[in-house]
Amino acid sequence: MGRKGEKSLSKDKNQSSASQDTQDEDSNKTPEPYNCSGFFQPDFTELCHRQDMTYVPQIVPRPKPPAPSPSQAAEGKPEKGKDKNKQLSAPEPDPEPLLDEDGEPVEPPPKTYTMKDKFEYFKPSIQVEMDNPDKLDTVTEVYIRGWKVDDCMMEIFKQCWPAMERLHTINLWQVGLTGETVAILASFMPLCMNLKNLILDGNSIQEGEENWHLLVDDDSSVQLLSLQHCSVSDEAAEGIGKALGTAKRFNTKLMSLNLAGNRITDVGAEHLAGGLRMNRSLLSLSLANNHIGDKGVKKIAEALSRFPLTHEEVVERRRLISEKGSPERNKSPPPSRRAESKDRPGSVRSSSHTDKDKSKRDKPSAKKNKDPKAKEEDKKGGTRKEKDDKGSSKKDPRGARALKLLSVLTASIAADAGKSVGKTKDKKVKKPTPLEQEQPDVPEVINPLMEVADYMSELKTLMVAGNRVLLNLNLSRNQITEDGVEELIKAAQYQKTLLMDNKINGTGLMRICLHKNKVSADSDELKKLNDMMAAKHPFYKPPATPDGEAV
Repeated sequence: MGRKGEKSLSKDKNQSSASQDTQDEDSNKTPEPYNCSGFFQPDFTELCHRQDMTYVPQIVPRPKPPAPSPSQAAEGKPEKGKDKNKQLSAPEPDPEPLLDEDGEPVEPPPKTYTMKDKFEYFKPSIQVEMDNPDKLDTVTEVYIRGWKVDDCMMEIFKQCWPAMERLHTINLWQVGLTGETVAILASFMPLCMNLKNLILDGNSIQEGEENWHLLVDDDSSVQLLSLQHCSVSDEAAEGIGKALGTAKRFNTKLMSLNLAGNRITDVGAEHLAGGLRMNRSLLSLSLANNHIGDKGVKKIAEALSRFPLTHEEVVERRRLISEKGSPERNKSPPPSRRAESKDRPGSVRSSSHTDKDKSKRDKPSAKKNKDPKAKEEDKKGGTRKEKDDKGSSKKDPRGARALKLLSVLTASIAADAGKSVGKTKDKKVKKPTPLEQEQPDVPEVINPLMEVADYMSELKTLMVAGNRVLLNLNLSRNQITEDGVEELIKAAQYQKTLLMDNKINGTGLMRICLHKNKVSADSDELKKLNDMMAAKHPFYKPPATPDGEAV
C-alpha cells in the first residue's frame, strides 16, 4: 500500500507541475490584438479587462429632464383644431398623502432627480447619447465628468472611438488631462471621421507641457473646440495662432474656438491675431475673461481691417504669383526639346545613338539617288494597281455590297458594345450615403496672400485686406479702454467700405461683446460700435421716423 500511495503522490505532483508549466506558457504568450466592432460597451469592457483593471467604469445613458406628467400636459394650452365645447375628461384623484408615526403628513421627495448611494454616485462612469437606445452601435456623444483619464484609459479610447461611425461629440470636463494624454487624443482625432465637437473645459496643463495646438489640425474634422478654464498661457496661444494660419499653411476646418477664462494677455492676443491674418474659416472666437488690453485689441483690429505684409509673407506671395503665372514651369520639357538638348554641342551621347542617326540619315539619301527610269516604273505600277482595283469593283458589284454590309454590321456591334459597357458602369456606380448627401459643397478657399495689395510709399510696405470671415468676437471681462474700442470702430468702418464693393469674401464682424471692461456703459464710442453691429443683424429693422418712413 505504501508503494501505491507513493506512486499516486508522484503522479499528482507531475500533473500539477505540468499544469503550472502550461499556465506559465499561456501567461507568457502575447494576446492577440482586439479588433473593435463599433459597439462601445462590449469593446470598452473587453479592452479594460485586458489591461487588468480592478474597476471598469460603467457606460450609462446621459440623464435627461423627466417628461411632463399627464396632469401637467392637460393643464397646457388646448391643441388647435379641437372643439372648445368638448367636455374634458375627469381629472385623476390626488394620491393620499403619506403620514408619519405622529399622523402628520410627510412631504414626498421631488421627482426631478433620483436618489443613489453616495459611493455609487461618485464612482466613475461614462455618459453617452444614442440615436437608438436599443442599438449599441448608435452612440453619438460621449460625456466624461470629474474623474482622471490617464494614459492607459486614453489608449483604450484610441481603439474604441475611431470605430464608432456616428460619434460627433466628445466632452471631457475636468478629467486631469496632461501633455501626453492630449498628444494621444490628437493622434487619433483624424480617424474619427464624423467628429465635429471637442469640449475639454476645466483641464489645466502645467507650463512647458501645453500642446493644445495639436488639436487644431487640418487633418481632423473638428469644427468646434472649447478650452474654457484650461489655464491657457501666452505660449500656448502662440502655438494655437500658428496652427490657425501662417504664411505657408492655414486651417480650413475649425469654425468656432472658445478660449474664455484663461491667462491670455496682450502678447497672446497678438499671436492669435497673427493666426487670424491668414485664416479664412473661423467664424466665432471667444476671448472672454482674460487679461487682454488695448495693445492686444489693436492687433486684432488690424488683422480684421488691413495689415502690412511681413518679409516672409511677401516672399510667399511672390512665389504663389509666379506659380500661377507660369503653371508649366515645373513640367518636364517635351520630347522635341529633349532631342534638341541631346544634339547640342558638348552633350555626351553614346556611339550606338550616333550610328543609328547616321543610318537614318543615309536611308532618305538612298531614295534620292534612284535612277529616273525606276521612278517612272514605280509611277506606272501605281496607276496600273488603281485601274485594276476600279475594274474589279466594276466587274464584281457583289463584293462592294458585301464590304458595305460588313462595315454596317461592325458599326452596329460596336454601338451595342458601348451601350452594354455603359450599363455595366452604371450598375457599378454606388449610391451616395446619407452622410455624403448631407455634406455641402465646400467653396474653394482663396489664399489671402493672393488678394489685391496696395503699396504704401510712406511705409514702404504692401497692405492687404484683413479677415472678413470672422462673425462673432467676444472680448468681455478684459481690460479694454476707450482707445481699444476706437480701434474696433475703425476696423468695422473699413470692413463696411470694403464690402460695399466686394461682398463675396465674407460679411465682416456682426457681433462684438465688450461688456464688463474698463469702459462705461454710457460711453459714446461703445454706443457707436453697438449701433454699427445692430445694423448688421439679420433681423434688424431701422427706426421709423415720425412720418412713418424707415430711416
